[in-house]
Amino acid sequence: MQGRHARFKSTPSIPAARTASASSGAKHARLGGFTTRLRQRLRAYTAVEFCSTHIPGTSGPGEECLLLVDGRQVVGQVRYQFCPTCAYGVITALSIHKPFRDTGLDTRALSHLRSRHPGTTWRSTVRTGTEDDLMLSMRIPVLPSAPPCPHAPALA
Repeated sequence: MQGRHARFKSTPSIPAARTASASSGAKHARLGGFTTRLRQRLRAYTAVEFCSTHIPGTSGPGEECLLLVDGRQVVGQVRYQFCPTCAYGVITALSIHKPFRDTGLDTRALSHLRSRHPGTTWRSTVRTGTEDDLMLSMRIPVLPSAPPCPHAPALA
């Protein structure tokens, strides 16, 4: 304890604790911090279920939808067209609610589609900035429009 004798009695040796109204706050109380992002990612991987549905009004190979459900709430969806005869699929829309955007849920949903329809060649017509990066990382080519499938019913 060298140097302790040189301190004045009015100067505390331990700095004063910060109050709750301090601007920086505790590390674990930060909004959007590492812990919050980790909890969201764990929730996206454990609580979100996939429900596939055929969109009514189409017969044969047509528009399908993969719903991403958290409890009773739909937190995202992937719309796609799939033809089992051609083994060809086109992702036409991808939307995920804001709290789940940076959790990897979009990658998990596209991986689920690939595992659900093995041997299918996937393409995409989704044209926004973040989805372009996703499609590039998943090696799904982005097309300007979906090519017509010869097995799709002719629209009058």
